[in-house]
Amino acid sequence: MTDSDAGQRMPEIKPRGSYGIDAPWVPCMWLGFSVGYVVLAVLAATLWHAWWWIAVLLAVVAVAFAVGAALYWYASLRGKFVLWNGLLASVAPITAAPGSGVSGTGAQCLDLGCGHGMVSIMTALRLGTAEVVGIDLWRSVDQSGNTVAAARRNAASNGVSDRVRFDTGDMTELPYPDARFDVVTASLAIHNIPSREGRRRAVEEAVRVLAPGGTIVIADIQRTDEYVENLRAAGLHVSRRPLGWRGWWSGPWMSTTAVVAVSPGAARE
Repeated sequence: MTDSDAGQRMPEIKPRGSYGIDAPWVPCMWLGFSVGYVVLAVLAATLWHAWWWIAVLLAVVAVAFAVGAALYWYASLRGKFVLWNGLLASVAPITAAPGSGVSGTGAQCLDLGCGHGMVSIMTALRLGTAEVVGIDLWRSVDQSGNTVAAARRNAASNGVSDRVRFDTGDMTELPYPDARFDVVTASLAIHNIPSREGRRRAVEEAVRVLAPGGTIVIADIQRTDEYVENLRAAGLHVSRRPLGWRGWWSGPWMSTTAVVAVSPGAARE
């Protein structure tokens, strides 16, 4: 498949390539807890026959941890792709068909904390003439095998290397000029910034580089109330909605929420 071929086809749910596991230590920890509680349940059943209910309770806890690990792996390996496919399809500036002449064709897009390039590549595939920049610090604690080389390999596998570029940089100090991008995305990235002030700067930087009439799309599991507050303070029109069970990272208490913000003003032609 050539790069020109990629510009003419709609994206699959999951682009070609390898995209790692988000925070891989988390599902391993949950699975470890599950195994531990299974051992405790067996010991309880063996040693305390009269207290059988303790063994049952421990077994239930073991199953809960196992289900949590399974949900996490699903969200990381499949669910997030389904969610972003829907998000990208629903955002007005990036739904124009290639060659249609509608605003959005040839859009300039930025993906914050891009990791293996999942959202960057999906955006390029959906917008056949879009130019996409992904930026990341490439930390493996955030995503297994997280390197710029891995992201570039994925772009090449999907035939979009000519339209997707990956930079190394901090989303709180973006190396791009004001009003540069029509679409700014961030998938499970901003919450990794430890301080509220740092997260505020990241959102403000996203607003700074957003063109008039542009759209910011954030999907995250925490701090979305902060993002909404910061975006509204910057004068953007903001909506927020939960994305359902496909974005449950171990359970409904750690669910993915989408924040979509539109900048006032006319979109660029």
